[in-house]
Amino acid sequence: MSVIRNQDLESGRAALERWHGLALHQAAAGDAKAHVDLPRKDYAMAVRYSLYLLTLRAPGGAVEVRVAPWGAVKILDGPSSDPHNLTPPDTIELDPDVWLRVACGITSWSSERDSGHISAMGERDDLSRLLPLLSAEHPQA
Repeated sequence: MSVIRNQDLESGRAALERWHGLALHQAAAGDAKAHVDLPRKDYAMAVRYSLYLLTLRAPGGAVEVRVAPWGAVKILDGPSSDPHNLTPPDTIELDPDVWLRVACGITSWSSERDSGHISAMGERDDLSRLLPLLSAEHPQA
């Protein structure tokens, strides 16, 4: 099952662009790790759309990326879960603010991980080569 419905892709893209614009403004003001204030629905759509972009960049089922409460996706090729345990051998958990910051290039994977904001276990627990999904120069993936 997809993390976002096809009919929601455009609103998800717009929500992620809004979040990205507000976060860039906050980062320019020196507050890169502040919570971006968006309506809950828009915040959820930004997370879901960014996870969708991640699945396009790294399809597969070997690593599960969880951004609670709004989504989880499986990415990257490699060993997947056994039939009795649906969780892949590699699991990464992030809060929505942290996920959107790294997905949009506001902060780096290594800085968030070093700060203890990313819970990751397994051999493929570093997504830095896949991120950011957006940048200041290229707001759309």
